[in-house]
Amino acid sequence: MIRDLPPLPSPQYALVCIGCSADIPDEIAGDLRQMGIPAGVIGYEYQPLSDAALLDGIGESGLVVFGTSGLFGRLGIDVASRRVVHVPTPESATANHVNRDLGIFHECVAATIARFPFHEEGEEERFQVAADELRELVTTLDDTALAHNGFWETLCDDVEMGDYANWRD
Repeated sequence: MIRDLPPLPSPQYALVCIGCSADIPDEIAGDLRQMGIPAGVIGYEYQPLSDAALLDGIGESGLVVFGTSGLFGRLGIDVASRRVVHVPTPESATANHVNRDLGIFHECVAATIARFPFHEEGEEERFQVAADELRELVTTLDDTALAHNGFWETLCDDVEMGDYANWRD
């Protein structure tokens, strides 16, 4: 039997605190504890983990993952550069750029949620305009945010295809 997915909650910017294991570098663990992480973006593009974890083998010094993206992806902080990056699958050795740092990630998430809804269902003439407005919004906050195959580029491309229509009541 095929069932409908539960309705998505209305996007709201909120912060959550997550646990950090002892192997998380102190500086990054401190940032995660002090700043928290966004509780989500829009839909299930990003969801926080309950505990941050260190993944070795990605980047020079590993990756501290703090969230999921889609079915298999992970979002985290590159230990060496402190950039927020996206790993498409847990076994991937490739990390795609998201934002320059965790603080900018917070700002981009908050601004994206504040901009939602991007368009109404069926407003095809608004898809491109809405995506361009979102691109401008995130690049105003972080000129590196639209990196090729990056989290924000993909989200903007999805908006351009008509995804993320208004589902608010």
